Amino acid sequence: MPAMRYLTLAAAPLALAACGSRADEARGVDHNETLLSVSATGQAESRPDRAQFSAGIETFSARAKTASEANGEKIAEIVVALREFGIEEKDIQTQAVGVRRVEWGDRKGQYQATNVLEVTMQDPGRAGEAIAAVSEAGANILDGPSLSMTDPESTANLAYADAYEAAMSRAKAYADAAGMEVSRVLYIRDAGGQQGQTWLRGAEAMNDAMVQRSAPVVPPPPIALGPVPKGGASMMVGTTRSMVHIQVDFALRPK
Repeated sequence: MPAMRYLTLAAAPLALAACGSRADEARGVDHNETLLSVSATGQAESRPDRAQFSAGIETFSARAKTASEANGEKIAEIVVALREFGIEEKDIQTQAVGVRRVEWGDRKGQYQATNVLEVTMQDPGRAGEAIAAVSEAGANILDGPSLSMTDPESTANLAYADAYEAAMSRAKAYADAAGMEVSRVLYIRDAGGQQGQTWLRGAEAMNDAMVQRSAPVVPPPPIALGPVPKGGASMMVGTTRSMVHIQVDFALRPK
């Protein structure tokens, strides 16, 4: 699903001041211009196109060699199940492997062999089916899935473009109300934002007052597991939202 774009204007402080001080001149405003500072928020949504989960096996035996051999046979069966499911070999990677002696509990004195794979899928909607497949193959270690985008920066860039368009639209509205027009852009500050639960770090953070007045960040929809049909659980992938903040200084001039 292509990324969706839309505009949101943050209720942030806005400054409008006539040039006349050295500070204004230092910011690039000419003597016949007025400085206008606008804060804006942009948003964009995209559908995750990648799922990752861990699947593995742990086996126990009185001898380390026996535990390791049994573990190797079972992990091979799990790999076969993943390949038959259609997952390419390059998307199956060993995450952890090891053998250790158990020093406590009911299995004290035995050896535990562990092998865990990290699996990457390009079809997040089928992740539930893949997990069911490895479970049937004997996997007793499972973690995930986690959903993400292969190119998260592209969605963030759409959000920044929307924020700039929002700032320009507001600047033109203020200029018209004041009988002026936008002369040029003096300064653009990237204040970062959020993509789902991930912080997008800007060049510098805006002051606390602006952040508190910004529109609240709406968390992405949760992963929803539907009824479990034959062959595995269906998944509702949903969308991930990016929300960013910028501040733009404009020079206004009389019409």
